[in-house]
Amino acid sequence: MNKSSCFSCGGLYPNIEGPVHRYMSSSPGCWSIYGEVLAREYSDRAYFEVHRLTVDAYAVQHPGSKDRQSIHSVGVHLARLCLFLEHGLSPDKANEAMLEIGKNKQSFFYLNPPKSLGSITASDVYAVDSVEKHRAMVREWAQCAWDAWEIHHATIRKWLPNKTLHRTSRRIRR
Repeated sequence: MNKSSCFSCGGLYPNIEGPVHRYMSSSPGCWSIYGEVLAREYSDRAYFEVHRLTVDAYAVQHPGSKDRQSIHSVGVHLARLCLFLEHGLSPDKANEAMLEIGKNKQSFFYLNPPKSLGSITASDVYAVDSVEKHRAMVREWAQCAWDAWEIHHATIRKWLPNKTLHRTSRRIRR
């Protein structure tokens, strides 16, 4: 099968026609492979452990346009990556954090995406062949995607609700 690069994340995917997300910009092949990664995570609890990181990494590598929905999406997913990677947020606290972050999304503004959105993509996660490799690759992917947005880290940290930061910081100290 012919492969082509996704114009957003840069990963190599099947060159196919098909659906894409309505506001996250990707090639049809990229969207299809991401769907396969999600299916793997939903089908086995052992894979699901890193599901939130998968969603966040994919979202920030496919930032879409300057419309409010895209701005909110990128902001919320970057903020949650920050909480996961810098504040040790546990997966069971992810939904609570997302709801708290979402209360602040009206203050988010467009962040110019970096030239490179990271060297690890959904295609790399799709290619691994075990639970352990999948979880490790997703963690690396999330870190890589977060690191790519480094120029905006100070802004993203300001978007974190103090209530959420206080809760996660207290949990880490235990």
